[in-house]
Amino acid sequence: MRFPPGEKLGHFEILSPLGAGGMGEVYRAKDRRLGREVAVKALPSFMAADPERLARFQQEARAAGALNHPNILAIYDVGSHEGAPYIVSELLEGETLRQKLKAGSLTARKAVDYGIQTAGGLAAAHEKGIVHRDLKPENLFVTKDGRVKILDFGLAKLKPGHGLGASEPEAPTVELKSTPGSTFGTVGYMSPEQVLGEEVDHRSDLFSFGAILFETLTEQRAFPAGAAVHTLNAILKEEPPAVTAIKPGLPAELDRIVRHCLEKAPAERYQSASDVAFALD
Repeated sequence: MRFPPGEKLGHFEILSPLGAGGMGEVYRAKDRRLGREVAVKALPSFMAADPERLARFQQEARAAGALNHPNILAIYDVGSHEGAPYIVSELLEGETLRQKLKAGSLTARKAVDYGIQTAGGLAAAHEKGIVHRDLKPENLFVTKDGRVKILDFGLAKLKPGHGLGASEPEAPTVELKSTPGSTFGTVGYMSPEQVLGEEVDHRSDLFSFGAILFETLTEQRAFPAGAAVHTLNAILKEEPPAVTAIKPGLPAELDRIVRHCLEKAPAERYQSASDVAFALD
C-alpha cells in the first residue's frame, strides 16, 4: 500500500488500509479538523502516469462531487500527495450488493427497497446530466442500516453545461471496440446501445438497473454469464425469462417493471429513473 498508518495528507491522517482495486487504493483515515473518520481513495503514482486511468479517476471526483443525495457516495475533498491524486469520501460500513447476493437470496421486499433507493440516486445523477454507464452489483453498496449508495462514477458521462466517486470488482469493466467507436461497461449489465458503441443517455443506466433488479429478485443473471460474446449477443437479441417463471411467488407487476427496463430500444424503456422508483413504490 502507498500510505502507511500515520501518513498525513493535508488535514487527513491515514489510519489503516481498507483494500485495493483496479482504480486505486482505499484507506480509513481521520479528518483532524472535523474529528470524523473518512475514506481516502488514492491513485498510485504509477497509475497516475497513465493518462486513461488518471482521467477516469478525475472523472469520478467531478461526477460524484457534483451530487448531493443520500443514495450516492458523498465526496468531501480531493487532493494530491507525492504524485498520488486522492479522493476523500464518507466512510461506509456494510457490503456491496454483489456480496449480499453471494451470501444468500434477498427477499422480494428487500430487492424492491434497494431498487427504489438506487432509482432515487440515479434520478438525482440524471437530473444533473450525469450518466453512470457502469451500474452493477459491485457498484452498489448497502450500509449496515440498509441504505444503498451508488459508487464509482469513474465511467460517468457528464453532459456539457452541467456541473462538476474499494475493492477489485468481480464483474470487471471492459472496453469494447465497435462501430462507430469504443465503449466501456461491464459485460452482463451493458445496454444494447453500449454493446454497439452507440451514443448513450440516462436510459442506458435504466437497462443496467433492470438487469440488476432481475438478479436481486431471481438470484440469476438476466443475461447468461460465461463467454462475453454469448452474453453480448443475448443482450442484443434475446429476452430474459419472466421473473415470475423463476420465482412463481413474485407479483406479476414486478415482471412488468423489469421487462420495461430491459427493452432493447431506449425509447421503449422507462424514460426516467423517477418513473421506475414510482412504479416500484
